[in-house]
Amino acid sequence: MKQQQIIDEYQASQNKKILLAVILILLIAAAMIWSLVSGAVKIPVTNIISVLLGQGSNKFQAIIWNIRLPRILASLVAGAGLAISGAVMQSMLRNPLGSPYTLGISHAAAFGAAFSIIVFGTGTVQSSSADAVLVNNPYLTSGAAFICAMMTTLIIVAVAKYRNAATETMILTGVALGSLFTAGTTALQYFASDVEIASIVFWTFGDVGRVIWSEVGFMMLLVLGGSIYFIYNSWNYNALDAGDETAKSLGVAVDKVRLGGMFAASLVTSLIVSLVGIIGFVGLVAPHIVRKIKRGQ
Repeated sequence: MKQQQIIDEYQASQNKKILLAVILILLIAAAMIWSLVSGAVKIPVTNIISVLLGQGSNKFQAIIWNIRLPRILASLVAGAGLAISGAVMQSMLRNPLGSPYTLGISHAAAFGAAFSIIVFGTGTVQSSSADAVLVNNPYLTSGAAFICAMMTTLIIVAVAKYRNAATETMILTGVALGSLFTAGTTALQYFASDVEIASIVFWTFGDVGRVIWSEVGFMMLLVLGGSIYFIYNSWNYNALDAGDETAKSLGVAVDKVRLGGMFAASLVTSLIVSLVGIIGFVGLVAPHIVRKIKRGQ
């Protein structure tokens, strides 16, 4: 009788997860349709279907394929990548405040972008009122942001490895590096011109409008690869939630799993932040929201 009760509770839990996934997928689909329809130019749903089928006017095709659809997909991929990375970091560190932002990865990316804008001169001002500030070499700026973000990741992983991967050490190292890079960005702004400061502020805004199709595809591949890796190690992460000693008794290589998960999550985060700028709340809040909904609290 007790065994059947456990089976029923497990099945109910799985059904609840499936229902939650279906609801979220429907909400995402509705949000995508609304984003395609809304804007300065209103596009009827019938015209959107025609454009997606390769028909429709050139005007609507340009708006949907070159402006709205890349932004929508970039938002989905970036949000998914940051949320998954935040959930993995919270699990690895066993800390509800673990996220790419609190570990200093986003601050490092901002420093790299500021360094590129000021030292390499990748920020200018346009005469257009719609786009007053322009990062005229986004690849160089994103590359510098990515390098600095990954440097932070490597430092955190190296320090944690040296200190036997203690979670407190990883968190404190990330907080210290975040403060250091914030101070570095402030120092760079002191020597920057008005145009360069405006470009830095513009870059640090989380903006999916700057992403093009090739970058969306690259983000998709990396987020998909990271997700597969995280799903493959999901049992190990669940064991870690029970404590290091319990995980070790179950045969989990705690240090290896923790460092591998942190590095993979940081790699996904670094790429996303380098392309779309700093989005600080998704990686921290999204895992908690999903947990609350799943538990019915």
